[in-house]
Amino acid sequence: MIVVKSAREIETMRKAGRIAGLALKEAGSLVAPGVTTRQLDTAIRQLLRRYGAKASFLGYRGYPAACNTSVNEEVIHGIPGRRALREGDIISIDVGAYFEGFHGDTAATFTVGSVSPQALRLIEVTRRCFYEGAARAVAGNRVSDISEAVEKCAESGGCSVVRDWTGHGVGRQLHEDPEVPNFRDGKRGSARLLPGMTISIEPMITAGKSETEILRDGWTVVTVDRSLSAHHEHTLLITSGAPELMTLVD
Repeated sequence: MIVVKSAREIETMRKAGRIAGLALKEAGSLVAPGVTTRQLDTAIRQLLRRYGAKASFLGYRGYPAACNTSVNEEVIHGIPGRRALREGDIISIDVGAYFEGFHGDTAATFTVGSVSPQALRLIEVTRRCFYEGAARAVAGNRVSDISEAVEKCAESGGCSVVRDWTGHGVGRQLHEDPEVPNFRDGKRGSARLLPGMTISIEPMITAGKSETEILRDGWTVVTVDRSLSAHHEHTLLITSGAPELMTLVD
């Protein structure tokens, strides 16, 4: 069931979204060779605590950390640990903040020192895919309009869209209806966008093929061909005009 938020709920979601955005920005500023993914997780936990929020992901279906740290060929759900980042890596950090009963969800991909031209292009294409999709997140459009825009942008950039994982509604639950695919799924009658809906658009784009698999830890999703993957996400509010990016803090 799709939940349209009230004005009071939207105001609380703005706060949750801002906290998530600040936590992502803080973690991104720490990315450097030698930094461990656990250090990034610790920084996010501390910032969330400072703002009176909790980590949306910690304990969610048994997930053991406050954020996802997915390096290189890892698409999503990478578990923070002792792994130290190396020059030339890229890392996708996904953060959720739970504040006063609502979630904010956001992600971005960061470079570790100097990276390859291919990695830079992938990150830029992924970011562009998000904004192309967000431009279609207008009341009266359908979710499929977002999906089509993301897929077209990825393909025009010579990249592939991950099809096993999608965006979603966000609110009192971390994952709500509707599902927001990054590709045209061929289904008819996708959800109509209405003012007051809050959704996550999150392109997961690869430099190679789109197929993914889950590693033995039961969480980390990687590309089957081990090609690089990037991720860009914001929580959006559908309005009567342009969408509001609730997790954007810059």
